[in-house]
Amino acid sequence: MAVTDRFWSLVCAPECSDSCQVNCPGCYAMSDEWAKRGQVTLVTGKAAPKFRWRNIGVLWSCWSKSASARLFRRLDPRTWFARSAPSADASPAGCGCHTGAASSPQFVDVGIRLDRSAGDDPRRAEVRRHYDRHAQQVSNDADGCCGGSGLPADVSCVPEYRADDLRQVPQNAIIASLGCGNPFARADLRPGEVVLDLGSGGGLDAIVAARRVAPDGHVFGLDMSSDMNALASDNANQAGVSNVAFLKGDMESIPLPAASVDVIISNCVVNLVPDKSKALGEAFRVLRPGGRLSISDIVTQEPVPPDMKDDLTAWAACIGGALTIEEYRSHLEAAGFLDIEIERDRVYTARDAELAGVAPILERAGLADALGLGFANTAIRAAKPAGVDIPLVPVSALAQG
Repeated sequence: MAVTDRFWSLVCAPECSDSCQVNCPGCYAMSDEWAKRGQVTLVTGKAAPKFRWRNIGVLWSCWSKSASARLFRRLDPRTWFARSAPSADASPAGCGCHTGAASSPQFVDVGIRLDRSAGDDPRRAEVRRHYDRHAQQVSNDADGCCGGSGLPADVSCVPEYRADDLRQVPQNAIIASLGCGNPFARADLRPGEVVLDLGSGGGLDAIVAARRVAPDGHVFGLDMSSDMNALASDNANQAGVSNVAFLKGDMESIPLPAASVDVIISNCVVNLVPDKSKALGEAFRVLRPGGRLSISDIVTQEPVPPDMKDDLTAWAACIGGALTIEEYRSHLEAAGFLDIEIERDRVYTARDAELAGVAPILERAGLADALGLGFANTAIRAAKPAGVDIPLVPVSALAQG
């Protein structure tokens, strides 16, 4: 490795290609190295663009995760005592950081295996890598406790949650949240219900749901990222929630029996799924008759163009796989859902894209044209018809692992 490459390998984050996204000189110098590691390379053009102050926040975020930043933090005398002190009671109340030995993930084996006969879709593989890295960053971020790698407050969905819900959720579950809305605003969860959280991530929604359906209800979180499942289980344990379990699997092949849940929630995840028709069909299958779907997702007014759909980074950033309202409705109707309601809550602006770190992705497609697609956080509700003759599966049978 050349001297300049060694320099940039220290300055840039190991996952620079996803975290930087501003085509800085380091991205250009390391593009071949990232390609060798199988990472998506975001460099465009023949030369790095000039420095712009508006990119300083993204550049700082990228550097803060780098090897050199970690070295500087280890050399900071203020952290020496904290690292040497016992960790059992070192974290503040409600903090989601790992303390001592990691708790065992709560995985449930329900006897259904995923169909891998068609191989792994490259979009699914990129999404899995992206969220594995995010979970690792949240778990290990900055040797100090409760460092942040979540979305900026201006574009985060967390402020939409009730304060009493957030007070009972570990900090790491909040930081790990990459949702775009609040699926509970219209879910109307009730005690005793069985809930499935599709794309449960760090466990924020699953933990909130578990408290709402307690004491007799149960929540299953489904995520294809092992790192996210481990983080979510740790967060649930720290929250003292026992009526929740996390399953590893894909939404196109949900590892639960038919007619096993009352409510499905999801937060900005359906857009990440390659086969949305199959995923929503699976959601319909596992719902009990009369069951309901209440999700938040990114939805557009105009179809996403093919070049953006083929951009793996755009896909992992919840942009490339977004559906229009008409496409969403068509998929839901084809799956069998009734009482479909689709309501756009917040239309995203150029400023939102910049804060979320996705402006460079949109700029590659022409920022004005991309924003003209009408990306918006959208609430989607639907119901499975009552009276469908399907044997119900008791939660006690599902929760036995």
